Formats: sequence, structure tokens, C-alpha cells
Amino acid sequence: MSFRSISCGFVNEDHIDQEIEVAGWIHRRRDHGGVIFFDLRDSSGLLQVVYNPEDNEAFSIAEGCRNEFVIRAKGIVRKRPEGTVNKGLPTGMVELNSSVLEILNPSKPLPFSLDEHTSVGEETRLKYRFLDLRREEMQRNLRLRSKVSQEIRKFLEKNEFLEIETPILTKATPEGARDYIVPSRTYPGSFFALPQSPQLFKQTLMASGFEKYYQFAKCFRDEDLRADRQPEFTQLDLECSFVTSQDIMDLITEMIRKVFKKAIDVDLGDFPVLTYEEAIKKYGSDKPDLRNPLQFVEVKELFTDSDFKVFSDPANSEDSRIAALRVPNGEKLTRKQIDDYTNFVGQFGAKGLAYIRIIDLSSGKEGLQSPILKFIDDQIIEELLTKLECQNGDIIFFGAGKKNVVNESLSSLRDLVASDLDLLNKDWAPCWIVDFPMFEYNKSGELTPLHHPFTSPTSLDDIEKDPTRTLSDAYDVVLNGTELGGGSVRIHESEILYKVLSLLGIEQKEAQEKFGFLLSALEHGCPPHAGLAIGFDRMIMLMTNSDSIRDSIAFPKTQSASCLLTEAPGSASIEQLDELNISIDIDTEEEM
Repeated sequence: MSFRSISCGFVNEDHIDQEIEVAGWIHRRRDHGGVIFFDLRDSSGLLQVVYNPEDNEAFSIAEGCRNEFVIRAKGIVRKRPEGTVNKGLPTGMVELNSSVLEILNPSKPLPFSLDEHTSVGEETRLKYRFLDLRREEMQRNLRLRSKVSQEIRKFLEKNEFLEIETPILTKATPEGARDYIVPSRTYPGSFFALPQSPQLFKQTLMASGFEKYYQFAKCFRDEDLRADRQPEFTQLDLECSFVTSQDIMDLITEMIRKVFKKAIDVDLGDFPVLTYEEAIKKYGSDKPDLRNPLQFVEVKELFTDSDFKVFSDPANSEDSRIAALRVPNGEKLTRKQIDDYTNFVGQFGAKGLAYIRIIDLSSGKEGLQSPILKFIDDQIIEELLTKLECQNGDIIFFGAGKKNVVNESLSSLRDLVASDLDLLNKDWAPCWIVDFPMFEYNKSGELTPLHHPFTSPTSLDDIEKDPTRTLSDAYDVVLNGTELGGGSVRIHESEILYKVLSLLGIEQKEAQEKFGFLLSALEHGCPPHAGLAIGFDRMIMLMTNSDSIRDSIAFPKTQSASCLLTEAPGSASIEQLDELNISIDIDTEEEM
């Protein structure tokens, strides 16, 4: 026998005077003058169920019910009395007068009310994730996630892509983060690694003759976490043979547009293309939020001969910059806000935050307010105001120092100011960033790939002359200041890959040990190919307007990479460790 004849959310006026059976959770219980009301919830929606004292047995059971009891109810559908109609509910015109009530499973008292989840903190929500997932918001998020994945599959399969799964247990490769390591029982002292991405396998698939591949790939990175990162995440991964970077960008632009339109009825419009150099120059970031109209202006050349050392020193340093951020109507910002901004940019290494308020341009220098005016020549100020096209009421913020510090601090300030002054001029702003540097120096002064070592350079001549000036044939898709995904044309010739790896300090023998199967694939007729990966969890986070990526995943980890629901990671038994030939030697406070 079925537990129900219809789902709660589908009951309407067509069912009036019909007997139905429904089942679900008591979302809310109300007792009004001796009549008991349940808002009964299942995956389809809510239905009001009524118990009258005349139905002694059912009413008696209803008196003992609480929120989140799982019940089955049977009765007659009636039109709601005048004045009690709920037009905000699809079932709000009717109610179920129930004469039969069966408790399928009671619930203990709840650790938090589903309507008041924000007051208990995220840790409690994650510990009782099965309760948190009952909330309408989380149900909506995960249903959208399912819908989006379906739309992506439809699009890719229509474009003749083949879904192929790649291994989870694999070999450690340098992807820029720490690997999760899995010990092998059958090969003592050897280890598998969980994949940071399917990069090597998808390139091998191209060498295998599968010209269009995709999968929703599980990936793992043992790195410090942020709101938009998880140690275990899902990416939409794809690769194509015989294509250019423009082909991939066109394909992904079309896909994202269609998916957003079908899933959440959003028209994303154009995807402007910016070079990496242009993005850094104007926004200080390779993932700019183009909803924000504020842009940097480089003013370094104005201060090369200035006596103001705070500006003249970076003006005469090759690895420094002086960027000005003009904020229209910045007069709204209080002195306290500016002091707070100064502390804010200090978090990124900035030594301070210089500013100039524009009170009255017609009064010249007297119409300006700033602690730094006395240090700057009148001619420089005049040129500065002209270059920035200043207006009365504006405020100018300056970033001066090492390029990376200026870019990071001022770009973060740009976002904060836009939020404080409500400057965002659209809801959605996608873009492509192209022409990334091939390499960068890490904190140890070593040459490292900006993306990964399998990215193709745009010019082989540049790599020979000066690797640090070489551009890569890479591209990132950015949405609302978030990197949605990235990809590149791959190196498909082994000689070029050997050369790139050598620049990174990986000589031929080590390259064979780490990437032997890929190198072999490249040496046996591998076609030109390119691909991209989209952070699927991050994409859903944006589409649902969630503050955290954890609200787009059913069972996420915490900031410290633990699962509060299952209490993972946990300990292993001595027997398990012995089988794996592992011994643990961790100092504890008790032993010290």
C-alpha cells in the first residue's frame, strides 16, 4: 500500500470534496481554539491539515505531535473558510480535514528551528545537516544544482561531447596545491593521490581519439580553505581536439548563457574579453567585478620628480606602481569609514591609504582636502585632477608601492567601496580574461607556472628569449568578480613540454617519472587540443546568491576541512594501520 495518493504541493481546488492521503513532515503546528492545524511538508510543497476535536482518535494523536514528526494523514479536501485563504501558497485555497492520522516516525526536540537557522551558527547547521537540508532555501539550492547539471549535459551531448569518467585513485602530480595521499595495502610504502583535476587523463583521452570529452569530476586539494573553496569539490571538466582557444571560449559562452537562461531565467548578455595586463591595470585583479564601474588610473609618471618620497620611491621603481581610484560622490564617506579603509588595506600589506577629497575644483588647491596636499606640487595636483577627470564631491584613493600589494589592496578596496556606496550598476557581469603570463616567481624566487605546466605558450620564440615575458594561450571566465572557470590550449608536442618542464627545474628523468604516460601519449600522434574546467559548486553558489560555497553542496566540509556530520576525519584501528604498513608518531601535550 502506498503511503499517499497525492503529494502535498499538488492539492488544489480540483480536489475539493475528494478523499486523499498525504504524507510528510509537520513543518509547523498551531493550536487555535481547540482546533489543531499542521502545515504538512513534502518535497512538492506545503498543505494545511486540520484536526477537529470531533475526530477523537486523530485529534488525540495530533495533540502529541510536534514539528518534524513524519506523519500520514487521510481525509477530505475542503475549501478554506473566508478570510483564511493564503494566496502566497500554491495550496492556499484549500485544506485537508483529516480524520485519520498515523505517526510514521516521531522526532526528538530539534537542536534548532528550521525557520531560525541563522541564529544557531554554521557549525550547528553542519552537525545536523540532515535538518538543515530540509529548509526551503537548501532544498531550492540543491534542486537548482540538479537542474543546472541536466541543462549542461543536454547542451554538451547536443554538441557531440562524450561523458567519460577518469580515475580517483591516481598518482601525485604538481597542480599547485597539496595532494590528498592514500596508502596502498598491496604495494607497501607506495601511495595513491586523489586527483586535483583530471588534467593528465583528459589530455590522454585526446591522444586516444576521443575528440570531445566531458565529466562532472570530483577533485581534491589539501589547501587552506575560503568561502568559495572546499577540499573536495566538483568541476565541470571538458576537452576538445582540433580547436583553438577562441573555439572553446565561444562554446563555453554559449553554454553558460543558455544554462543561466533556462535554469534561472537570466540573460547574461555579452562576455567582453580583457587581457590579463588590461585587467590588472584597470582593476588590480585578474577576476574583476565588472558590475562595479570604478577603475584604476596609473599615475606613476606624475611623481617621478616629486619630493614626496611615499610616491616618488615607487614612481622610480620598476616593480612598483601608483594607482589612483576616483570615487564619484565619495563625499558621502565619513572620516571613520576612511580610517576603517586604511586598516582594511593594511591587511594586504599596504602601509597606508592616501586620499584627496574634491570639494570645489574652481578654488584650485584650496578646494581640496587631504593630509598629503602639502607634500605635492601644485602642478602635479593640477595634472592629476585633469587626468582623473575629477568632479566636485569625488574622493581619490591612492595605492603606492609594490605592484602585488597595490593591486591586491586597492582591488579589495574597490569592491568594498562599491558595496558601501551601492555602486553596482547591474546584476550580472561576465567576462573573459586572456593572455596570462606563462610563468611567475613564487615567494622562494623559483619560476612556477601561473596556471599549470601543460599550458601552451603563445610564442615559442619568447620562451627561448625570456620565459618571464612569455604569454600563455590560457583563458579564464569570470562572473561578478568570481573566477568561474579556466582553461587553455594544451601543449601537444613532447619536445615543448620537456622544454617547459626544464624551465621549472624538472629535467627529463624526473619528467618521465611524473608524467611518463602523458609524454608517451604526446609522442604517439596526439592532436592539438584545448579545454576548460568550471567550478560547478562555485557556479551554483553564484546562481543561488549564496554567501558560501557550502550552501551549494549537500554535505560540505568546514573551514578546517572536517565533516561535522560524520565527524571525519577519524582515527584508524591498529589493525588497519598494520595492514598498510603505517606507524603514527605524533607528539601530544601529555607526552611532552
